[in-house]
Amino acid sequence: MSNAETFPEIREAVRRLCAGFPGEYWREKDRERAYPGEFVRALTESGFLSVLIPEVYGGSGLGLGAAIAVLEEVHRSGCNGGASHAQMYTMGTLLKHGSEAQKQAYLPKIASGELRLQAFGVTEPGAGTDTTRITTFARRDGDHYVVRGQKIWISRAEHSDLMVLLCRTTTREEAARPSDGMSVLLVDMREAVGNGLTIRPIRTMLNHATTELFFDDLRVPVENLIGTEGQGFRYILDGMNAERILIAAECIGDARFFIDRASAYAREREVFGRPIGQNQGVQFPIARAHIQTSAADLMVRHAADLFDEGQPCGTEANMAKMLASEASWFAADTCVQVHGGFGFAEEYDIERKFRETRLYQVAPISTNLILSHVGNHVLGLPKSF
Repeated sequence: MSNAETFPEIREAVRRLCAGFPGEYWREKDRERAYPGEFVRALTESGFLSVLIPEVYGGSGLGLGAAIAVLEEVHRSGCNGGASHAQMYTMGTLLKHGSEAQKQAYLPKIASGELRLQAFGVTEPGAGTDTTRITTFARRDGDHYVVRGQKIWISRAEHSDLMVLLCRTTTREEAARPSDGMSVLLVDMREAVGNGLTIRPIRTMLNHATTELFFDDLRVPVENLIGTEGQGFRYILDGMNAERILIAAECIGDARFFIDRASAYAREREVFGRPIGQNQGVQFPIARAHIQTSAADLMVRHAADLFDEGQPCGTEANMAKMLASEASWFAADTCVQVHGGFGFAEEYDIERKFRETRLYQVAPISTNLILSHVGNHVLGLPKSF
């Protein structure tokens, strides 16, 4: 299946939108470490961030395949979906496990852009990817939960009205299983900041608006509990699978961006009286990047198909994310090498995208944990931890 055969109208519309946000726009945001609010508003108003929200709540009611088309084209165009992609998958916890009253209250406003649900509060300094060891605790106090604890690497917290927060309502020691005793709360960030929630930005090598959160007796209404108390870990797994598949699609877009740029430059740039792309030492790595990207793309679509069919897809989501992130990183490295010194020049946008795509070797799950998952759960090898 060729790239153009999936949702061509959506892809073309996204390309047109992205043309209004050229490299200069992203370079300025990068220099100032500013949030691309104008780009996020344009995506929202065009309905691209609500493709997964059912029509009854104001969205498009499409599947993950459509969301993939959106984010892949955003990244292929040289833009960055990291500022807004959580709006797509975070609401899945609310959509699949929230009450009808919660869905009616929030989903239409999320679809219209009146509310932003961009923050996914899971990771903690002392737990990392071992989610069962989180310690942020929500203690029941009448018709409220009182939350104490800390989160880290929570992106877009300063630019979100709502946050899906995973916390313990039973300690790990008291729970029947390590994955029991966790609950999901929908936190209204507008009321929380300054009333028990402190947000501290973390400056990183890329402009990703990530933060550290501190909860000091933050009161959250019990009516904001999503689903059943103690079942939260299971609820967020769906969101994590969607996140991995969608970020894999972004990596495919990044890889195609690098391959497009490297191919164009290799055709035009002349050294020693001929185009550098005529040299196999330049040509073959670009061709290899294209082959790796094409293979990874098929894995991403397979994982998305399983997700849309309601089939188990944890392994496939992990494999798609690993293959796509490695394809994009190889393409990025190749593109810099093809451009030589110009690959490091800000005005070419390659060094910015190089920094951005490097993140996905680490987040939202590291390559080693994916290999561990496949080794344990697919191949039946003993656990190493």
